[in-house]
Amino acid sequence: MTTGAVNENILSDSATSPNPKPTPSQLVTALQREHSHWVTEIIEAHGEVTAIVPRLHVAEICGALKTGADAKFDFLADLCGADRGVEEEPRFEVNYHLFSTTRHHRLRLKVLLDEGNVHVPTVTGVWRTANWHERETFDLFGIIFDGHPDLRRILLPDDWQGYSLRKDFPLRGYEPYSLK
Repeated sequence: MTTGAVNENILSDSATSPNPKPTPSQLVTALQREHSHWVTEIIEAHGEVTAIVPRLHVAEICGALKTGADAKFDFLADLCGADRGVEEEPRFEVNYHLFSTTRHHRLRLKVLLDEGNVHVPTVTGVWRTANWHERETFDLFGIIFDGHPDLRRILLPDDWQGYSLRKDFPLRGYEPYSLK
Protein backbone atom coordinates (compact mmCIF):
# COMPACT_ATOMS: atom_id res chain seq x y z
CA MET A 1 0.00 0.00 0.00
CA THR A 2 1.48 3.35 -0.95
CA THR A 3 1.20 6.64 0.84
CA GLY A 4 -0.90 7.92 -2.07
CA ALA A 5 -3.60 5.32 -1.37
CA VAL A 6 -3.69 6.39 2.26
CA ASN A 7 -4.13 10.00 1.16
CA GLU A 8 -6.96 9.14 -1.23
CA ASN A 9 -8.90 7.47 1.58
CA ILE A 10 -8.30 10.41 3.87
CA LEU A 11 -9.51 12.78 1.20
CA SER A 12 -12.67 10.81 0.54
CA ASP A 13 -13.42 10.72 4.29
CA SER A 14 -12.76 14.43 4.73
CA ALA A 15 -14.78 15.47 1.66
CA THR A 16 -18.02 14.50 3.41
CA SER A 17 -17.13 16.25 6.66
CA PRO A 18 -17.61 19.98 7.27
CA ASN A 19 -13.85 20.36 7.87
CA PRO A 20 -12.01 19.75 4.57
CA LYS A 21 -8.63 19.48 6.35
CA PRO A 22 -8.24 16.08 8.05
CA THR A 23 -7.34 16.16 11.73
CA PRO A 24 -4.36 14.24 13.15
CA SER A 25 -6.84 11.73 14.56
CA GLN A 26 -8.36 11.14 11.10
CA LEU A 27 -4.88 10.82 9.57
CA VAL A 28 -3.78 8.19 12.09
CA THR A 29 -7.09 6.33 11.84
CA ALA A 30 -6.71 6.16 8.05
CA LEU A 31 -3.13 5.00 8.45
CA GLN A 32 -4.31 2.29 10.88
CA ARG A 33 -7.06 1.23 8.48
CA GLU A 34 -4.61 0.86 5.58
CA HIS A 35 -1.76 -0.65 7.61
CA SER A 36 -3.29 -2.39 10.61
CA HIS A 37 0.14 -3.54 11.82
CA TRP A 38 1.49 0.05 11.88
CA VAL A 39 -0.71 1.49 14.64
CA THR A 40 -1.57 -0.64 17.66
CA GLU A 41 -3.47 2.01 19.63
CA ILE A 42 -4.69 5.59 19.25
CA ILE A 43 -5.04 7.73 22.37
CA GLU A 44 -6.80 11.08 22.34
CA ALA A 45 -6.50 13.12 25.53
CA HIS A 46 -6.22 16.80 26.42
CA GLY A 47 -6.55 17.82 22.77
CA GLU A 48 -3.58 15.70 21.71
CA VAL A 49 -3.34 12.55 19.61
CA THR A 50 -0.85 9.78 20.41
CA ALA A 51 -0.36 6.73 18.23
CA ILE A 52 1.34 3.69 19.75
CA VAL A 53 3.43 2.12 17.00
CA PRO A 54 5.66 -0.98 16.86
CA ARG A 55 9.40 -0.38 16.79
CA LEU A 56 9.94 -2.27 13.53
CA HIS A 57 7.78 0.08 11.46
CA VAL A 58 8.54 3.47 13.04
CA ALA A 59 10.79 4.66 10.18
CA GLU A 60 8.20 3.65 7.54
CA ILE A 61 5.43 5.35 9.50
CA CYS A 62 7.45 8.54 9.90
CA GLY A 63 8.27 8.56 6.19
CA ALA A 64 4.60 8.15 5.27
CA LEU A 65 3.54 10.90 7.67
CA LYS A 66 6.20 13.27 6.36
CA THR A 67 5.49 12.80 2.67
CA GLY A 68 1.72 12.20 2.73
CA ALA A 69 -0.14 14.96 0.92
CA ASP A 70 -2.64 15.41 3.74
CA ALA A 71 -0.26 14.80 6.62
CA LYS A 72 2.88 16.77 5.74
CA PHE A 73 4.49 16.25 9.15
CA ASP A 74 7.65 17.92 7.90
CA PHE A 75 9.11 18.87 11.29
CA LEU A 76 10.36 16.55 14.02
CA ALA A 77 9.86 18.92 16.95
CA ASP A 78 11.27 16.50 19.51
CA LEU A 79 12.31 12.91 20.04
CA CYS A 80 12.81 11.84 23.62
CA GLY A 81 13.00 8.80 25.82
CA ALA A 82 11.24 7.97 29.05
CA ASP A 83 11.89 5.38 31.72
CA ARG A 84 8.56 4.25 33.13
CA GLY A 85 10.30 2.58 36.09
CA VAL A 86 12.01 -0.71 36.84
CA GLU A 87 8.71 -2.28 37.93
CA GLU A 88 6.98 -1.44 34.61
CA GLU A 89 7.06 -3.56 31.48
CA PRO A 90 7.50 -2.33 28.86
CA ARG A 91 9.92 -0.17 30.78
CA PHE A 92 11.01 2.37 28.17
CA GLU A 93 9.30 4.50 25.57
CA VAL A 94 10.53 6.68 22.74
CA ASN A 95 8.26 9.62 21.88
CA TYR A 96 8.31 11.32 18.49
CA HIS A 97 6.64 14.74 18.49
CA LEU A 98 5.69 15.62 14.91
CA PHE A 99 4.46 18.94 13.55
CA SER A 100 3.19 20.01 10.15
CA THR A 101 4.36 23.52 9.34
CA THR A 102 1.79 23.81 6.53
CA ARG A 103 -1.24 22.09 8.13
CA HIS A 104 -0.45 23.15 11.73
CA HIS A 105 -1.12 19.63 13.03
CA ARG A 106 0.63 17.98 15.95
CA LEU A 107 0.99 14.26 16.49
CA ARG A 108 2.89 12.09 18.94
CA LEU A 109 4.15 8.64 18.02
CA LYS A 110 5.13 6.38 20.90
CA VAL A 111 7.27 3.25 20.70
CA LEU A 112 7.30 0.99 23.77
CA LEU A 113 10.48 -0.99 24.53
CA ASP A 114 11.11 -3.88 26.89
CA GLU A 115 14.12 -3.62 29.17
CA GLY A 116 15.71 -6.63 27.47
CA ASN A 117 15.57 -5.10 23.98
CA VAL A 118 16.13 -1.34 23.77
CA HIS A 119 16.72 -1.24 20.01
CA VAL A 120 14.65 0.91 17.64
CA PRO A 121 15.38 1.89 14.00
CA THR A 122 16.77 5.35 13.38
CA VAL A 123 14.64 8.02 11.67
CA THR A 124 17.64 10.14 10.62
CA GLY A 125 16.81 9.23 7.01
CA VAL A 126 13.43 10.95 7.42
CA TRP A 127 14.47 14.02 9.45
CA ARG A 128 18.11 15.08 9.78
CA THR A 129 17.41 16.66 13.15
CA ALA A 130 16.76 13.18 14.55
CA ASN A 131 20.54 12.73 14.61
CA TRP A 132 20.98 14.94 17.68
CA HIS A 133 17.77 13.82 19.39
CA GLU A 134 18.63 10.13 19.02
CA ARG A 135 22.15 10.68 20.33
CA GLU A 136 20.75 12.49 23.37
CA THR A 137 18.24 9.70 24.03
CA PHE A 138 21.00 7.10 23.69
CA ASP A 139 23.29 9.07 26.01
CA LEU A 140 20.72 9.57 28.79
CA PHE A 141 18.59 6.39 28.55
CA GLY A 142 20.75 3.84 26.71
CA ILE A 143 18.23 3.34 23.89
CA ILE A 144 20.03 2.11 20.79
CA PHE A 145 18.96 3.50 17.40
CA ASP A 146 19.88 0.87 14.82
CA GLY A 147 21.32 2.35 11.63
CA HIS A 148 22.19 5.71 13.23
CA PRO A 149 25.17 7.26 11.38
CA ASP A 150 27.07 8.36 14.55
CA LEU A 151 25.53 6.94 17.72
CA ARG A 152 27.76 8.09 20.58
CA ARG A 153 27.48 10.20 23.71
CA ILE A 154 26.62 13.83 23.14
CA LEU A 155 26.12 15.38 26.60
CA LEU A 156 28.06 13.22 29.06
CA PRO A 157 31.78 12.37 28.95
CA ASP A 158 32.78 9.31 26.90
CA ASP A 159 33.93 7.49 30.05
CA TRP A 160 30.63 8.03 31.91
CA GLN A 161 29.25 4.79 33.33
CA GLY A 162 25.53 4.08 32.92
CA TYR A 163 22.62 6.21 31.73
CA SER A 164 21.79 9.11 34.02
CA LEU A 165 18.04 9.44 33.32
CA ARG A 166 17.22 5.81 33.99
CA LYS A 167 15.23 5.45 37.18
CA ASP A 168 17.66 2.90 38.59
CA PHE A 169 20.62 5.31 38.31
CA PRO A 170 21.82 6.50 41.76
CA LEU A 171 20.91 10.14 42.37
CA ARG A 172 24.47 10.99 43.37
CA GLY A 173 26.14 8.80 40.75
CA TYR A 174 28.45 5.89 41.39
CA GLU A 175 31.42 7.91 42.71
CA PRO A 176 31.59 9.21 46.27
CA TYR A 177 29.99 12.63 46.34
CA SER A 178 31.59 15.53 48.15
CA LEU A 179 29.95 18.82 49.08
CA LYS A 180 33.34 20.56 49.35
